[in-house]
Amino acid sequence: MLIDILTIFPGMFGGPFNEGIVKRAQEKDLVSIQIHNIRDYTQDRHHQVDDYPFGGGAGMVFKPEPISRALKAIRPPEALGRVIHLTPQGEPLDQLKANELSLEETLVFICGHYKGIDERIREKYVTDEISIGDYVISGGELAAMVVIDAAVRLIPGVLGDSQSALDDSFQDGLLDCPWYTRPRIFEGIKVPEILFSGDHQKIHQWRMAQGLERTRKRRQDLLRDSVH
Repeated sequence: MLIDILTIFPGMFGGPFNEGIVKRAQEKDLVSIQIHNIRDYTQDRHHQVDDYPFGGGAGMVFKPEPISRALKAIRPPEALGRVIHLTPQGEPLDQLKANELSLEETLVFICGHYKGIDERIREKYVTDEISIGDYVISGGELAAMVVIDAAVRLIPGVLGDSQSALDDSFQDGLLDCPWYTRPRIFEGIKVPEILFSGDHQKIHQWRMAQGLERTRKRRQDLLRDSVH
């Protein structure tokens, strides 16, 4: 997978992408991530990327020209593939969307700031708008990290055990079940006996039931969505 990120704060990606799963994916040559500073595509001496909104109002808006130049410098427009704008107005990120994105060969992320990006960029270049929640953060960089991590970990070969990703919460529409490891007794709390039975079918059924019960207690909205 080729991932290109357009941002005015390229340094923000150093830590998250140089550790953990995303670093491992890059070391295995399963993912290539290129970070592009939008300011490098300005043409004034102040490297201005924003301007006042037409019609007035508080805040600033990303100018269209630097973003357009950056996108054209990555690849020809017809070869850009999925161009994702991170915005609170976007489609909520969920496991289905992460699965979908993990199958793509190329992804381009535009990290907005201020009041957002000029609408003409959205109309001409953006194919997807994604939100990581019904709240506002300072910019699209943190949201891009979340989306990329959620998608990259699903690429075959990234995780040591590919089955692990398939057992995650939300893959079957439910929350995950409880998990245990050694010691068998910790601070007076015992591991459920069913997990030592050796009967894999019964263990699977127990885990499914636990996941369903956890979903019922914590996220009844998921159960309502599955009905519809």
